[in-house]
Amino acid sequence: MRLGLSTPIVVQVPGIASPWEATAGPKELTRIARAADDLGFDHLTCADHVGVPAASAAGRGVTYWDPLATLSFLAAHTTRIRLATSVLVLGYHHPLALAKSYGTLDRLSGGRVVLGVGVGSLAEEFALLGAAWQDRGPLADAALARLRAAWGQREVDGFVLEPHATRTTVPIWVGGRTRRSLRRALTLGTGWVPFGLRAADIASMLAAPAGFDVVLSPGVPLDPQGDERDSLRRLESLRTAGATHLTCTVRATDAAHYCDQLAALRALVDRHLS
Repeated sequence: MRLGLSTPIVVQVPGIASPWEATAGPKELTRIARAADDLGFDHLTCADHVGVPAASAAGRGVTYWDPLATLSFLAAHTTRIRLATSVLVLGYHHPLALAKSYGTLDRLSGGRVVLGVGVGSLAEEFALLGAAWQDRGPLADAALARLRAAWGQREVDGFVLEPHATRTTVPIWVGGRTRRSLRRALTLGTGWVPFGLRAADIASMLAAPAGFDVVLSPGVPLDPQGDERDSLRRLESLRTAGATHLTCTVRATDAAHYCDQLAALRALVDRHLS
């Protein structure tokens, strides 16, 4: 399994984020991203929310750094770790705009972009952005197909997109928690990023072909230094469920402790799950 990082600071969900993240900034973020890069982590992530309804803040949190700006910044401070959106809400973006903006990032980063995409679940945010809530599933399918066709192409529909990605394929991880999202991933993507599901439920749904990415998360911060047994138990359950990639976060008291925890997690995975 490949080990990835659910990037702290840039998304702060209550119950997941640690208190120190509220006052952390680019310095701490850069330190952690470089540590993950040096440790051989496969990818780091950033989510996509323009605004969160005040009524939903207690559960979802309100801190969501812009993914394009954030991943572009981190691309300049890392060398090999992949840059994954987790996830872009397709209804908020024109597919050609995504091909242009993230294609530019892919070129700048040396081909390190992973497009995590999803249908979206916040009706209020759709309304805020003037996006279509009804039929968002079929609309997302059409947008995803168009995005795939445009990726890495210089000319699309009579328009020249310069710069564009240097390759015509890109890893596309489809988020969701339903069988329909899994079908979308199998048909239009290269991987599936389920959320809010038990490992046993994921295992019962999966019949993925070889080469298909299954990107799973423990759902809670791990503490590999303080409770190695619990961390290993959680990771092993995800491997049993069919994970090919893990996206993890860790408990920490500050950025330095976070980097130490990443090193402990890397060592744990290498010893027991390689």
